[in-house]
Amino acid sequence: MDDGLADLLHRVVMLLGEAARRRTDDRDGLTYSQIRLLGTLEDVEPVTQHRLAQALSVSDPAISRALRPLEAEGLVQITIDPEHARRRLVRLTDAGRKAFHTAGKPLYDEFRAGLVAAGFPYERYLEDTLWLAEILESD
Repeated sequence: MDDGLADLLHRVVMLLGEAARRRTDDRDGLTYSQIRLLGTLEDVEPVTQHRLAQALSVSDPAISRALRPLEAEGLVQITIDPEHARRRLVRLTDAGRKAFHTAGKPLYDEFRAGLVAAGFPYERYLEDTLWLAEILESD
């Protein structure tokens, strides 16, 4: 991928993340990072802690620290992988799924409504975002 395109994509992701952070921090007691983690987990669960860290582009120690309060609040369940004793599997609990939908769904709806109101082709945006994610995964 062209370095200019990669830089532009990085800046777009950072701007969107910062805007989302301002809208969600402490919404229903969750930070934007926690909402993002729960939403990602919903898409990929059950998942190893290492793979979750990769999906969120953070280190294994960072994901471990991020999961502790969520586990303490009963939003995620962490168990030993029966196929490999050194791996930990992470799943959303019912409370975690509800918390994500309460805090994350309004953000999604707000983002989509803003794009549509601006005349932005949302479905095309979604398709292009998925396509870009595939490109980034392959590099």
